[in-house]
Amino acid sequence: MKNSLIVLFVLLGQNQLLTAQTNVEKIIIGTVASNTKNLEGISVINCMNKMMAVTDKEGCFSIQAKEGDILNFSGIDYKYLKKYVNKYEYKSGIMEIDMVFNAVELDEVIINKDANISAENLRIIPRGQVKFTPQERRLYSNSGGIQGLFSAISGEKEMLKMNVEIEKKELLLKKLDYLFGNKYYTKTLKIPEELIRGFQYYCVEDKRFVESLSLKDKTMSMFLMTNLAIGYNQKRVSKE
Repeated sequence: MKNSLIVLFVLLGQNQLLTAQTNVEKIIIGTVASNTKNLEGISVINCMNKMMAVTDKEGCFSIQAKEGDILNFSGIDYKYLKKYVNKYEYKSGIMEIDMVFNAVELDEVIINKDANISAENLRIIPRGQVKFTPQERRLYSNSGGIQGLFSAISGEKEMLKMNVEIEKKELLLKKLDYLFGNKYYTKTLKIPEELIRGFQYYCVEDKRFVESLSLKDKTMSMFLMTNLAIGYNQKRVSKE
C-alpha cells in the first residue's frame, strides 16, 4: 500500500511538471482587423503578466502569453474587447482578432447658427461638470461600492487605470496626426517615415510636450519636437 501511494505521488508530480512545462509563456503573434481593414495603434494588454503591445500599420502585434491568459484590446472608435488565449492559439503562436467599430448613430442633425445653445446653457447638465472619456467612465463605474472592492482585489482597477493612460496617449497621437503631416517629420525633423509612429510615442512621453499640446501652443510644440527629434535621432544612430 505504501509503495502504491509513493508511485501515485510520483506520477502526480510528473503530470503537474509536464503541464507546467507545456504551458509556459511564449511569444504570440497576432493581427487586429475590422471589416477586413487592418488596424494600427490598437493597445494590447496581457492582464496576467501586465505586458503591453501596440499594433503597427499592418495591424500586427506580438506579446508574451500562455494558454488561458486574458488579453485586453482597446482603441479609439472601437469597442473594448477581452480575449482568452485558447489552446490552438497558444500552440500555433498565431492569433487573429476582429474588432467592432463603435459607431454612434444620430437620428437627426440640425445646424444652428446660434453657438450659445449648449447642454449647459439649456440647463440639461450642470455647468462645469467633469466630462469623462470612455475609459475614464469605465474606471469611475468600477471605483465605488462592492464593484469597486472587487475591482481592487482582482487587479482589474489597476488594469483600468492603465487603459486610461493608454487612451490619453492615443488621443495625443491622433492630435499629432492632425497637426503635422509626414513631410514635417521626414523633411524638417529628419525622422525616417517608417519610424514616425515610434517618434510620436517618444514625444507623448515628454511632459512639457504634452502640456504644450493641451494648451494648443503649436509654436511651443514645434520647438520642443525639434529638440526631441535631435535626441531621438542620436539614440537611433547610436543603436545602429
